Amino acid sequence: MSKFLRRTQFLLFFLTAAYLMAGSLLLLQRSRLVIQQGSRGVPTKQALQELGRAGLAEPRSPRSPRAGPRLLVAMEAPQEPARHSPLWLTARNAELRQLRRRWLHRVGSEQQPPQPAGPAALKSPAEHKGTYMGCFTHDSRERTLRGAVFYDLRKMTVAHCQEACAERAYSYAGLAHGAECYCGNSLPAAAAPGRECSSECRGQRGSVCGGQDRLSVYSVQLRPATRPRRNVIYRGCFRAPENLTDTFPASLILPNLTVEMCSEFCSKKEFPLAVIRGHECHCGFPTGRFSLREGADGQRCSGSRNASSAAGGQYCLVYQTPVQDTRCTDRKFLTTKSKVFVALSSFPGAGNTWARHLIEHATGYYTGSYYFDGALYNKGFKGEKDHWRSRRTICVKTHESGKTEIEMFDSAILLIRNPYKSLMAEFNRKYAGHLGYATDRNWKSKEWPDFVTSYSSWWASHVLEWLKYGKRLLVVHYEELKQSLIPTLREMVEFLNVTVTEDRLLCVENNRDGNFKRSGAKQKDFEPFTQEMKDLINKYILTVDEALRGRNFSGLPR
Repeated sequence: MSKFLRRTQFLLFFLTAAYLMAGSLLLLQRSRLVIQQGSRGVPTKQALQELGRAGLAEPRSPRSPRAGPRLLVAMEAPQEPARHSPLWLTARNAELRQLRRRWLHRVGSEQQPPQPAGPAALKSPAEHKGTYMGCFTHDSRERTLRGAVFYDLRKMTVAHCQEACAERAYSYAGLAHGAECYCGNSLPAAAAPGRECSSECRGQRGSVCGGQDRLSVYSVQLRPATRPRRNVIYRGCFRAPENLTDTFPASLILPNLTVEMCSEFCSKKEFPLAVIRGHECHCGFPTGRFSLREGADGQRCSGSRNASSAAGGQYCLVYQTPVQDTRCTDRKFLTTKSKVFVALSSFPGAGNTWARHLIEHATGYYTGSYYFDGALYNKGFKGEKDHWRSRRTICVKTHESGKTEIEMFDSAILLIRNPYKSLMAEFNRKYAGHLGYATDRNWKSKEWPDFVTSYSSWWASHVLEWLKYGKRLLVVHYEELKQSLIPTLREMVEFLNVTVTEDRLLCVENNRDGNFKRSGAKQKDFEPFTQEMKDLINKYILTVDEALRGRNFSGLPR
């Protein structure tokens, strides 16, 4: 009897395993079929029905079918009397939310600009120049290489790190954990055994990129293409403080002083400002005594950037050196879980990444994200890899706007930007990444009108739903943040319940752009919006402005 029971148990186990294997194979086959269809641009029947209900094309899928203008009019005809009203926008937002979420979660595969292929792409990693200085200890709390820092989890090489440090006029490049790059002008004090620097560079086999709490340090050889002068920025003419020696930590006096000499001297001393008064060169940081907020007429500095003709009395010429202001670059995760779950909410293209940069440098804490963006992680946003509900970050980026998603947060900073600028920024990001510009071909494609139609309604409904369901809101207008950075940022920091010093805020102002300015040639006098598009967007602007004022918030900037 016992032998029969054992055989029966074995048979049942075998049948169960076979059933599970058959189900798994069926799921894999279906998944493969869906992937094949997606790669060929052939939507499934369900996707077509969903697109038909939403009445728009999926902006992140170039080959997805579009609902024509007649179809859009036919579907929206019953709603026409209440069109562009808050109720209409809220209803439309509910239909579009699932599509948006799918678009946003595909960021990782589309945000990277195309990389060069072939031998040219493989050439640069092997061309690093400079001497290997050795293996050194790396204490994150007291770093010697405190200059520019960036990460690359996939393509870090010695050459890339050296190039980044050379562009900011640093003398040494240090690599850690196979993917992190640090710059500075002084070698770390404590050397470590060479065997402890054993991490291979993520983008270059056979090269050493530090280890756990260890730095592989290389000297940087400045080539003509990366001379310090290239990154020296003229900040303007300012009234000199009463005592320059007390205000600035380092000074130099030369009879034939030039901008290049002063900038190179201050760069070696690792100061972000080079201040010239006559034959005097002073180095330092923006402070309360010298904040760079009130510039003087350039004529007072003789209208010249040449040190020999600069005013030698009450005014001085100020230049930004390639060196980064490091007083506000240290960041960390919260030591204890935050009791208040705060969102940094915005429509895509409204400056959320820039706002995160400002918040992180002002507070000293990382920000999180509802999504994972590898490109942003590589730029230093370590909170990207942290789970968005961990409560270890000071706030969490989100573009979501549904009732459920909003009510998960205890409070929120709602960042609003001019919809014309937001739409263009998001379209640029879609086709050229965070720092590039879309091409003329992209703007002239049939996808741009569909993009405007769908995203403009999203811009409005995003604000309306956060005003409706948000528990505690601080409304921040992008334009006001840009124009009055310190007062607006101070208000944001106070909302996050963090106390910061004035010098730290001045450091943030000095590093206000970070690495988030779009590169490349910007089109002049470019107007992608038709009159029909403007009429549509302007109606949404009036609706949002009225809703903001109805909640006792400041209206949209004129």
